[in-house]
Amino acid sequence: MVTPMPVARARQDLFDVLAGQRELPEEGLNELARAAGWPVPETLQAVVLATPVEAAQLAAALGHALIGSVDGYTCLFVPDPATQTRARLEAALKGRPAAVGHVVPATDTASSLRWARYLLTLAPGRVGPESRPAFVDDHLSALLLLQDESLADALTSRWLGPLEELTPRQSERLEVTLLAWLEGGGAPEAAKLLHVHPQTVRYRLRQIEKLFGPVLRDPRTRFELEMALRSRRLMAHVRSYRARAGRRARAVASSIRPLGMAREARVNGL
Repeated sequence: MVTPMPVARARQDLFDVLAGQRELPEEGLNELARAAGWPVPETLQAVVLATPVEAAQLAAALGHALIGSVDGYTCLFVPDPATQTRARLEAALKGRPAAVGHVVPATDTASSLRWARYLLTLAPGRVGPESRPAFVDDHLSALLLLQDESLADALTSRWLGPLEELTPRQSERLEVTLLAWLEGGGAPEAAKLLHVHPQTVRYRLRQIEKLFGPVLRDPRTRFELEMALRSRRLMAHVRSYRARAGRRARAVASSIRPLGMAREARVNGL
């Protein structure tokens, strides 16, 4: 006689399979879902929490979401996302730093989880009653540009080379002007975005045209230039955040070390 698998164990195993942490044939997945008492729906949506506070209550509020853990993050798979409106998700997650993945078929749940985790590392949010979740759907283009940092660097190197001979201040001024022009479609629109006079934008555009030449007339080049400019800004944001996080981690470590040394001294009678 085969001993039935405990529900808690079955649910953990089911989460691991959907998260891509272990493999299982389709027929095995259906059997595991029955043992877990959690029928796998057609579509799912991942939610990643920065802290595990009240995860069980949150799972119940989100249609009895499946709870699990990946690399220290508490994660939930929300079933039938169509029934969970954005307003409902925001209300349930208010006050918790969290990221919400895009809606995917159950066979691609790991993708929703992966991008939600990545977004949470980029925009962890502040802990407090006014915290709001970050939604992958709001950052699709940014996440696409950031999915390979090496390619992002290659893109900026290829297209933004003409700006390298300028001073940082000059380069920044022309970069923001070029991006505003590409986004707005003309000097007046760019001037509104930058809050400067249109004549100022036209003067800067003449400088830009001298640097880049006739390639600015090519639609594909303009598209790639906009991608390169956005990539550079996004990568600067990511690297700045990582540097701040590193400094905070070192500050915490240095504050803990003296306490540990003092405790050791007391133990040794010093």
